[in-house]
Amino acid sequence: MLRLLVLLLLLANAGYFAWSHGVLAAYGFAPAVQSEPQRMAQQLRPEAMRILTITEARKFKSMPDATSASSVEQSAVVAQCLQAGVFSDEQSAALRTRLQNALPTGSWAFESSVEPARWMIYMGKYTSADALAKKKGELRQRNISFEPLNSPALEPGLSLGNFSSQLDADTELVRIAKRGVKTARVIQAQTELRGQKLKLAAVTPAMRAQLESLKPQLAGKTLQACR
Repeated sequence: MLRLLVLLLLLANAGYFAWSHGVLAAYGFAPAVQSEPQRMAQQLRPEAMRILTITEARKFKSMPDATSASSVEQSAVVAQCLQAGVFSDEQSAALRTRLQNALPTGSWAFESSVEPARWMIYMGKYTSADALAKKKGELRQRNISFEPLNSPALEPGLSLGNFSSQLDADTELVRIAKRGVKTARVIQAQTELRGQKLKLAAVTPAMRAQLESLKPQLAGKTLQACR
């Protein structure tokens, strides 16, 4: 009896193995196939995903699915923090009025700020553009760097560096004098400024267009990335 039971169990296991592996499919005996290719096609492949640049995202606008393209572009654009100043109290008051009318509430703020005095090693003014070009050539030969000026009152001329203290500027002037620079001098490029700094924490492309209309109230100051 026991032998018969063992034999039946062996036959049952062999039959199940043949059925589950499709051996009996030709005779109409096989398990149902669990296959949903449409779900497999919808699966994301993380290894193939990458972040689009703004330029790449914009290309999707020309695709038929404009809604998806717009969503892709919005996710690729990152708002930027910008600031400008320092503004006097009078300048801040005029700018504040324009900001209230042009930009969303809470998108901008004024912060008390102090810009320290700065000194410059200056060469100029030169009598002509040729004289300025000649001096630039001489400085390049001596491997001495120079910077463009941002003050029309000092042009045509050259800046050999800006410094936060007069002592640092005087020290550098002595150093470059030993390398043949004899006509440079130290001047105070900026006095200490106290006032208000404008800060826009999250400037979007749409806000940039609105900021263009505010240029007259910026008093010649440019918007720069927040430090």
